[in-house]
Amino acid sequence: MVQIIGKLSRTGILLLSMLAFAASPVLAQKKQLLEYPSIHSPVVGEQGMVVSQNAMASEVGADILRRGGNAVDAAVAIGFALTVTLPRAGNIGGDGFMLVHDAKSGEQVFLDFRSVAPKAATLSMFVDDKGQESSIASRGYLAPSVPGTVAGLHMAHKKFGKLPWSDVVAPAIALARDGVVLTPDEAFVFGWGEERLSTSAAAKTAYYKPDGTLYRAGERLKQPDLAWTLIQIAKHGADGFYKGPVAERFVADMKAHGGLITADDLAGYRAIERKPLRGTYRGLDIITAPPASAGGATLLNMLNIVENFDLKQNGAGSAKSLHIMAEAMKLGYSDRYVLLGDTDFVTTPIQGFISKAYARTRAERIDPDKAKPIAQMGVGDPLKYESPSTTHFSVADAQGNVVSTTYTLGADFGSGVMIAGTGVLLNNQMNNFSHAQAAKALREGLPPPPNAMAPGKRMLSTMMPTIVMKNGKPWLITGTPGGSTIINTVMQVIVNVVDFNLNVEEATHQPRIFQDTSDKLRVEPNFNPDTVQILKSMGHNITSDETMGSAQSIMIENGLFLGAADPRRPGAQAIPPERSQAR
Repeated sequence: MVQIIGKLSRTGILLLSMLAFAASPVLAQKKQLLEYPSIHSPVVGEQGMVVSQNAMASEVGADILRRGGNAVDAAVAIGFALTVTLPRAGNIGGDGFMLVHDAKSGEQVFLDFRSVAPKAATLSMFVDDKGQESSIASRGYLAPSVPGTVAGLHMAHKKFGKLPWSDVVAPAIALARDGVVLTPDEAFVFGWGEERLSTSAAAKTAYYKPDGTLYRAGERLKQPDLAWTLIQIAKHGADGFYKGPVAERFVADMKAHGGLITADDLAGYRAIERKPLRGTYRGLDIITAPPASAGGATLLNMLNIVENFDLKQNGAGSAKSLHIMAEAMKLGYSDRYVLLGDTDFVTTPIQGFISKAYARTRAERIDPDKAKPIAQMGVGDPLKYESPSTTHFSVADAQGNVVSTTYTLGADFGSGVMIAGTGVLLNNQMNNFSHAQAAKALREGLPPPPNAMAPGKRMLSTMMPTIVMKNGKPWLITGTPGGSTIINTVMQVIVNVVDFNLNVEEATHQPRIFQDTSDKLRVEPNFNPDTVQILKSMGHNITSDETMGSAQSIMIENGLFLGAADPRRPGAQAIPPERSQAR
């Protein structure tokens, strides 16, 4: 072959190269990415991909893959690492959801580790004398629900993990023990969250210098109490958190400050394996989160609605496409707020809500040229169609396993409560129940809303790790933080890829909108002013404040793993296992 090439002309060599690319889909895809780059091009890997909101955590996951771990091993390691490197959202004191595609069985499994209300919680604790939600639901020792993250990560590893449990917890222990050097963004966030972190003496001790001043960018933050807790988890699994010395410190601190969580609450917590919700969008299979997430059902509902319109002919970012999506969002959110709740406690019309037939009736309410006030949209009746912060990370490995995980503390730094001696910052998820609506229903003698609080109940969530399948294989793995904007962000990433044929990085960078039931259409800062004017002329009331979400996505195409880390939150990183250097 060498002799033959030596005798070939340049044209002949080029022809052989072209034939080689044509014969290999992987080489052809790489050639296209190299020769026809987009303004925004994804990170390319051949052996897998890890994408998270924090570069150190992404590197932890990529290293687990290098050491022979699978996608679940890497996801669990990232989950623990983010507790150390991204404490405003990464957590073992919060909750979340994980969606796994298991290559061996070809099945998708949804792990629900949403937190639950403590047994001692009552409605009167969380509403004032006017029936409005009190601030204690958001901050302080009454705000935390029973955390589920450790149980969820342990369940995932027990079911799918390959490496020893202690090996996937070990990187987080090292980070907490040895410390992490703060980036400018991380140092800024500690200053921004100072008031919330002052809620508990333990949080102030953990995140501020002995003289009470802030750590600055470039300085090293060590978390010895958190390292101790992680060691207990590494030795004893989930029991190392929910029982034993960690639980004892947890209960003692709760008692000392009038908190609600007891030893029985901790010992009784269980993560739950559920069947994911399934739908389709323009011939692709959408696998997403079931309740207690409202996100998955609302996503499928909104995609079903926009499927009735030809977005492709309007173009990406056009006022016409954005208008249709905004009106679909308006319809989806109006139903979501009224109809959805924890299905372990209430009956919800999920199959009707996500049906194509129901979506067609809702799509008929959309005027393609004019925005309608929410009052004219109304809440639908999916029962007629019923059949008898957060942060996100995505992982894919070379064996075909993929994991999409979203977990949260609620608000940045959650309740502001850190359990003394553990380094564990707790969530503030008790404010995600519909307290005010429940109080009103009680006064008026009406049934409680689906998302009313009850002991042991999971509160409604918008978190929705999602996998899009093509030809029976994972094609797009995505999800995002962002509170109420989560559903709309994931929808727009999917539409950008499917309808407008953008690569996963372009789809991530595309400017975003948010529409709920407020009759106000939010657009991201510096949105195209011409587009904004057209949307206003169509009847949209436009507002703009901050960016939306932080989608961390992977596309798998022609044997390549294409990673897209959302730049909206500094520090996000896509890293393939064959490359240890940050992007």
